[in-house]
Amino acid sequence: ADLSKIVQGMNHFQWLLTRFSTPEELFGALSLKDLENGVYKRNTSNKLPEAHLAFLDEIFKSNSAILNSLLTLINERIFYNNGHPVHVPLMSVVGSSNEYPEEGEGLEALFDRFLLRFEVNYIGDDRNFISMLKGQGQHQLLPSMTMDELVNLQFFTDMVSIPDNVYEKLAEIRYELKDEGIRPSDRRFKQSLSVLRAKALINQRQHVLIDDIVFLENSLWETPDQKDLTSQIVRLLAQDTVLRVLESAENEAKEILKNLQQAPSTEASLESAKKLKTLLGELAQLTAKNPNREQQIKEVIDRIRAIQNEVVGGVLDPIN
Repeated sequence: ADLSKIVQGMNHFQWLLTRFSTPEELFGALSLKDLENGVYKRNTSNKLPEAHLAFLDEIFKSNSAILNSLLTLINERIFYNNGHPVHVPLMSVVGSSNEYPEEGEGLEALFDRFLLRFEVNYIGDDRNFISMLKGQGQHQLLPSMTMDELVNLQFFTDMVSIPDNVYEKLAEIRYELKDEGIRPSDRRFKQSLSVLRAKALINQRQHVLIDDIVFLENSLWETPDQKDLTSQIVRLLAQDTVLRVLESAENEAKEILKNLQQAPSTEASLESAKKLKTLLGELAQLTAKNPNREQQIKEVIDRIRAIQNEVVGGVLDPIN
């Protein structure tokens, strides 16, 4: 719902499914006037066939009465009304469920339609839990964009290039997954390219990097018991360890500065400076082990030194 508020002019449809849900709830009631004339036509106003974004809660409670229409609509962006195919404006469907579909329920095809799958656990960290409690009811200023801007972003996403080494890495991952008995469909691999392009665009790049493939750990498994092994294989083959260390170090440095700004003190400044010194030492070792990445590592070191100088506040010399 928040996403639909961000995008001006977006039609949003949301529904809680049960085993007793009817096609009318999702696709609209039959037009009685047309029915009198022998026309089996639904009034789709404010229903799923007219939505740009849909959120279907308890998606796997859907029954056979709506399953086939739902599959066609999600996969082909087509809804059959009175036997005639109607192209729908649907951009994305988000589904949620408290459980995974069981074998034999006939929901495997529907589950396969969802390209990205995330398992959301309860909040584990106490500080994050308290932040969640305190944030309840507070006004949050949401970003804003128009439907035209969103369509333009989709156009630019399609323009992102994928180099041959990324395709080769995907083939390698496919082979390793197959060797472990994990067989994501060819369609899933093909559709995952749009995810890679979108990730590159979000990071303001015009080409996909091998490291972007790591995100597909959320896509390339078939059953829940394959999640961990899929993640291990994808990360082992696609993760740029140097880049990951650099991102982690810079994020940690920013967090150190943020915490100090929220609770400044001499003791906190000294502790922060000590942590930053340790970070810089680790990056120096990283440079020694990866001389071909020296310039890239140096850029991060320089940014962390700038944070270090801010922590010291100009009173003390930077700690080396």
